[in-house]
Amino acid sequence: MLLSMTGFASGRGSGAGYSWEWDVRSVNGKGLDLRLRVPDWIDGLEAALRARLGNAVSRGNVTLTLRVQADEQAGRLSVNETQLGAVLDALAQVEAEAMARGVSLAPAGPGDILTVRGVLEAGAVEADTGGLLAKVVPGLDPILEELLSMRAREGAALEALLNGHLDEIERLTEAADVAAEARRPETARALKEALARVVENTDGVDEARVAQELALLAVKNDVTEELGRLRAHIGAARALIAEGSPIGRKLDFLMQEFNREANTLCSKAQSGALTTIGLNLKSVIEQMREQVQNVE
Repeated sequence: MLLSMTGFASGRGSGAGYSWEWDVRSVNGKGLDLRLRVPDWIDGLEAALRARLGNAVSRGNVTLTLRVQADEQAGRLSVNETQLGAVLDALAQVEAEAMARGVSLAPAGPGDILTVRGVLEAGAVEADTGGLLAKVVPGLDPILEELLSMRAREGAALEALLNGHLDEIERLTEAADVAAEARRPETARALKEALARVVENTDGVDEARVAQELALLAVKNDVTEELGRLRAHIGAARALIAEGSPIGRKLDFLMQEFNREANTLCSKAQSGALTTIGLNLKSVIEQMREQVQNVE
């Protein structure tokens, strides 16, 4: 089964007084590039998530974002009773001293007391994040399953496209074989005429030597080897696709070989029909190469 390098997955989780959101995206890349944006205050989190990602994905640029926040109850405001007691004691002392001196003070309300530093405080983040780590990390597994499922669906679509391209390359290769065979009589006639012109216009020429040179030209213009290699590449590509991912790098290299044979075919064509087939081959090979860039 082929896998695409394109995928997306997201999800939510909660536990240990916190809630979190996952976002994982992957696109094509030459190798495996993991980019994590996760809270740095959870000890061991990034290393644990990186290991899980590396085991699940072998190639592509993968970005993982994790946002963690304390639950409303965990982060609610609370009264520091020790500090409150100290403030009330100080307030009573001030009032007593004021009464002793005949000074009248306005009564202090709850709002006045709560504004004193240290009386009202928010719930603090736990220093030990081990419990939170144990809850968060396993939550990545279903997200990765969703990501791989999408990559598999994309891969199935890619497989159909690549097989379609190979069918067209195979058809064009056979058409090139027919066109090359059809040009043989014309090629032979042209060579014979060239030999006759050389013999007529050159005194003391070695006809055997000239014939040998023309034969070498004929061999150089022969496309039998190129067509044979194209057929071999088609078979190799089909075998790789049947093998399944990870084969992206191998397929990419094979596409370079396809293109090399198509270029040589065009350079040797010497006929309109064969040139047209060669150009069509190059076009299909380029389309296939673009799709191969997404294969893991």
